[in-house]
Amino acid sequence: MKQEKTVSQAIDYRRSVRVYDPEQPIDDQKVKQCLQQAALAPNSSNMQLWEFIHITDKDTIKKMAPLCFNQNAARTAQQLVVFVTRKDLWRSRAKANLDMIREMYPDKPKAEQSRRERVIKAYYGKLIPNVYFDLFGLYGWFKYIMVLITGLFRPIYREVRAKDMRVVVHKTCGLAAQNFMISMAAIGYDTCPMEGSDTWRVKRLLDLPSGAEINMIVSCGIRKPEGVYGERFRVPFDQVYRKME
Repeated sequence: MKQEKTVSQAIDYRRSVRVYDPEQPIDDQKVKQCLQQAALAPNSSNMQLWEFIHITDKDTIKKMAPLCFNQNAARTAQQLVVFVTRKDLWRSRAKANLDMIREMYPDKPKAEQSRRERVIKAYYGKLIPNVYFDLFGLYGWFKYIMVLITGLFRPIYREVRAKDMRVVVHKTCGLAAQNFMISMAAIGYDTCPMEGSDTWRVKRLLDLPSGAEINMIVSCGIRKPEGVYGERFRVPFDQVYRKME
């Protein structure tokens, strides 16, 4: 059995692989374990507004390939993982967090509660519903105007509209996808994140609800030598790095 790579080795090994070897299948359970590690990714307010669709059925993969515009990474994939945002589940995920907190801090008179206990219960019981709730975009604009006024006098969280929260859940879903791809690289499995797809048709094929959105589709397999398209290129690091002293 091959020794797993370190984090640094896995990051260096990971490439976006476009052609997979059909003679080298990958283990469903190992991919699932990498998805369990994906679920450990940091995410906004621990809301975990994501879903991972693990596709191992060959017929479904064949149906998915045209929806990914027949990219080689999709056509030759051994398996696929569809990373889905579920902003529509904010109520149940907030409740799950609140239930966990209430187990940590059983009900007691308010005077006996610690400040941390009061703050965290109010966070999931009041603040999170206020941030995620919207009504045809109207409440979001009301919150935005209030934020603009308050922000004149002190720092304040400004991403309060529905479109802002959509960005938040996509960012955190992307963190989960990155966890997954690094975990796959650590065990010698290859991946390719694909944003190019007909997301409406993908949702229909996977029978996803209207509130779900496709974040990215990640193909999985074992690379063929020609599956890595050339040497890795990055712009000079000093163009993206700035140190403030």
